[in-house]
Amino acid sequence: MIKKDKNELTDMEYLVTQENGTEPPFQNEYWNHFDKGIYVDKISGKPLFTSEEKFHSDCGWPSFSKALNDEDIVELVDKSFGMVRTEVRADDSNSHLGHVFNDGPRESGGLRYCINSAAVQFIPYDKLEELGYGDLISHFEK
Repeated sequence: MIKKDKNELTDMEYLVTQENGTEPPFQNEYWNHFDKGIYVDKISGKPLFTSEEKFHSDCGWPSFSKALNDEDIVELVDKSFGMVRTEVRADDSNSHLGHVFNDGPRESGGLRYCINSAAVQFIPYDKLEELGYGDLISHFEK
């Protein structure tokens, strides 16, 4: 499994995951990344999203129509910056991931999980077994 200690985070990763920050749109690793694989919590290594649910949203951050397992995501009311939004956090690590909005693809449930690249690590499909995520290979064989 891929895991990082909080002391190993870059400044941006720390700002996003530990201080509820947001990375710049269109200037992050996964906003336009559509390879086959999974996205795991950068701190705990827990699988959170897959490329099967990722879609192009023009918002500048990675967008997913749903989480891999709802139990691994915590949703909280966020009233920062004079707005009311739904914050998304990783259950295992309590890391800030981003926000969820109701403007996603209707055919996929209508949600858009807008996730900071700095909060997740991409694991390519062909590395799932090698890196300890082999149980998720079946997710791609639907």
